[in-house]
Amino acid sequence: MHKLIISSILILGMLFLSSCSLGNLRTEMLNKDSDDTKANARLDQVIEAIKSNDKDALRTIFSKQAACDADDFNGGVDQLVGFIQGKINSWEKLDGPTVFESNDHGHVKKEVSSYYYVNTDKQKYFFLLRDYPVDTDHPDNVGLYMLLVVKAEDEKNIYDGDQKILYDGKKKISHAGIYIPLK
Repeated sequence: MHKLIISSILILGMLFLSSCSLGNLRTEMLNKDSDDTKANARLDQVIEAIKSNDKDALRTIFSKQAACDADDFNGGVDQLVGFIQGKINSWEKLDGPTVFESNDHGHVKKEVSSYYYVNTDKQKYFFLLRDYPVDTDHPDNVGLYMLLVVKAEDEKNIYDGDQKILYDGKKKISHAGIYIPLK
């Protein structure tokens, strides 16, 4: 009888412990789906602004901080509209999104990086979006911080530390606003 009680307690304990981890996995999956959906929606906003040549709409997608930190924010907007050749007809997600989230006693900050190919009738492009959908301490950070655009065939070059686009050697380089490094 004593063995039956101990066995029952152990089995129940294992069930309770595993149910928490299953619940946590489900929560992580739901958060990833939500981040994915939001990243896709952000790309759709960018594409619609490009398609309609609406520079003001494109500016409003970016955070106030990105506009301040960019070397020439308005020039980047103009440059993007001129860089994309042809009519955008489709996009495909490459990877991610990559999400970094911190919550320090209710001070929440989330960075979402997403990667896409955007196709026009003339060219295929690689888009990297770095977005801050949440920053409870610094609301001016909320919004798109960086949009990096290159022709798809130049995608690998942006990760080359010798090119000094996203990395200088192994050190990460931060850019703000619209960044078109290889024209």
